[in-house]
Amino acid sequence: MAQAPSTRLAENAETRKTRLRLWLNILRTARTVENALREEMRVSYDQTLPRFEILAMLERSESGLRMSALSEQLLVSNGNVTGIVERLVQDGLVERLPVPGDKRATLVRLTHKGEAVFAEMADVHERWVNDLLRAVPPETAQPLIDALTTVRRQIQQD
Repeated sequence: MAQAPSTRLAENAETRKTRLRLWLNILRTARTVENALREEMRVSYDQTLPRFEILAMLERSESGLRMSALSEQLLVSNGNVTGIVERLVQDGLVERLPVPGDKRATLVRLTHKGEAVFAEMADVHERWVNDLLRAVPPETAQPLIDALTTVRRQIQQD
């Protein structure tokens, strides 16, 4: 097998290093933003981000979602979701319903109270995210979204 020219090897090594720095920067930035949002959610609403994420998923589904679908979409175990959903039920924000024809499955959906609480939280959450990402000009945001979407889709296809 023929060896690639040394300039190409150097370029590839440099490209790899740049992509590694990009990944580390994405990770640090995501963690920083997530930690800020987590703290805002805790202080302002006495809620956690996982609870907010479940409410957001349920808000997008009129008929509700099975527990297994919530776990899949959150990329966590059924056990983790069960505990969070139980607390949301106790707070009157969601309800659990049996799935007709499947005694093992449970459907979870927002209550009217949950819809109202989530609507307020979602509006404030959007303002927090906007403020946290204010250093990113609007004309830069869409190309970043496109690039990250391309990466995610490529990984999912591999």
